[in-house]
Amino acid sequence: QVQLVESGGGPVQAGGSVRLSCTASGNIHDDSRMAWYRQVPGKSREWVAITTGGGNINYVDSVKGRFTASRDKAKNTAFLQMNNLKLEDSGVYFCRLIQSDEVYWGQGTQVTVSS
Repeated sequence: QVQLVESGGGPVQAGGSVRLSCTASGNIHDDSRMAWYRQVPGKSREWVAITTGGGNINYVDSVKGRFTASRDKAKNTAFLQMNNLKLEDSGVYFCRLIQSDEVYWGQGTQVTVSS
């Protein structure tokens, strides 16, 4: 079992920056991969940044050049640096960990961007 806890969300003005963290604990495999998703009311959860099997990180077009995902494996923590935030970036952000055939989700952290 793996537990994921996100933190770092909150209110931010448009154009500002926020860094989200996702700390993992439990039985984490070396081949585990992280991803970040977000969800807004009335819409399905969409991926924002995802680590591929080859180790690359893909970003949804709307955040390219503004968001950067990273991971400190030694600390079992993933980060999502979000810069130049826009109103449409508001939502609940979730981290996801995949390893073997296991999928784990964090509880989510709210990011609210205001003008």
